[in-house]
Amino acid sequence: MCLALNDILSAWRFVSHKMVCFSSIICAFSAFLVVNGQLQPALPAEYKRLPSLREQAAIQDQWRAERMSRVPALLKKYGVDAWLMSQREHAEDTLWWSIKNATDYDVHRRTILLFHTNSSSLTGQPNPLMWIDNTGQVWPELRQQLEKYTPERIAINVDRDLAFSGGLHVGELAVLEEELGEKWMSRTVNVPMMSVEFVSDKGSDQIDYYRDMQESVWAMLEEGFSHRVIDVGVTSTLDLEWWFREKMLTMNVTTWNHPRVSVIKSTMNPGWEGTDDVIQEGDMLHIDMGITAMGMNTDTQHLAYVLQSSIGEMDAPDGLKTGLKKSNRMQDIVLENMQAGLTGDTVLRRCLDIMKSEGIEGQIYSHPIGDWGHDAGAVMGFTNLPEHVPVLGELPILPNTFYSIELYASHFVPERNETLKFLQEEDAYWAESTQTWKFVRGRQEIFHIVDQTKRALSRATGEVIFRVQT
Repeated sequence: MCLALNDILSAWRFVSHKMVCFSSIICAFSAFLVVNGQLQPALPAEYKRLPSLREQAAIQDQWRAERMSRVPALLKKYGVDAWLMSQREHAEDTLWWSIKNATDYDVHRRTILLFHTNSSSLTGQPNPLMWIDNTGQVWPELRQQLEKYTPERIAINVDRDLAFSGGLHVGELAVLEEELGEKWMSRTVNVPMMSVEFVSDKGSDQIDYYRDMQESVWAMLEEGFSHRVIDVGVTSTLDLEWWFREKMLTMNVTTWNHPRVSVIKSTMNPGWEGTDDVIQEGDMLHIDMGITAMGMNTDTQHLAYVLQSSIGEMDAPDGLKTGLKKSNRMQDIVLENMQAGLTGDTVLRRCLDIMKSEGIEGQIYSHPIGDWGHDAGAVMGFTNLPEHVPVLGELPILPNTFYSIELYASHFVPERNETLKFLQEEDAYWAESTQTWKFVRGRQEIFHIVDQTKRALSRATGEVIFRVQT
């Protein structure tokens, strides 16, 4: 007998996990997990425990050392002799958060950094040279170093378009002009791509820990979008948002963006807020969430379906499944066309052309991720700029980084007689060995299912059940 993947997952949901032989399920799944390893993960996600905070700090400082070791080559690539940053406590350069040690937070006093090419008078010197000062003594010392080093091109972060390249505060710029004078300020240059590349470049083993973070996100989604947390007719989307926030605390992680949970409606568009609804049978649920740990951020959007258990429904309607498949196809199109070196707009146009040829309606708005939730680098679309993004869309896509593949497909659902948007987001990484992009932990191809009939059974067996606090 030939079973479909959805049939297997329905069986998984229907039968208690305690009564199912894992080996038989693995064998069943293996027959269907094909091509590129980009499909739904075969087994439920597990919460991954990250190293202790002390161990995390040591690991992060190793990544920092690796990043710093690339600076001389980065400066030479962009024809720069020195890179100067001046900042004060609570007025940090944007790049500070990618430069600092793991145990640093705000800068101290006024902090001056001078990166160099490890040549001439600065051969073998710390890189960057750093001064922490609130007396003014830094300025004669900085001028002395510049006189010895004699850089011809000094980069400062004053770009007007890119946040990662424009972090020099206007007050600090005025002080630099006063203290360094025409001789050195006339040699300053704006090289925006240098900052972008510095931030986007990832450490050699960051993906290992990022993959663990991503699996924990999936574990949260699988738990949150289930009968263990949702009490149909009682739990609201806001209740669920705060469940995710509380769950993050128990995992010793935080977030860069409050989780947003919505009931999908035909009038819904991508945005920055969830909805305020009591969850009911037949609802299609959506979440946009991410976690922050070890100086890295994730960004994920998944869909769930609440079974109409009162009429014996066992799975999501076929119309919803087809809509999800369309958004999966869009994910394939994006990954297949994301070639390093192409601009974000070029990739976007290619993807839109393919979507049109295949009769797919939808929108792409994908972005880099890593040190920041919206990291440095080229974007492919914005929600309000679906075909061309000035500046950010004109940047080249860089390798050795992470991306959030964010998009939606529009699909008419006959069971509901309405067109819905199927919003998805999965994080991907650059695989150096194949020179391609791959999802960090596969991608969602099957709805998370909320089955209210299991809630009473879980209570009877003593399973931990979340109850809304009133």
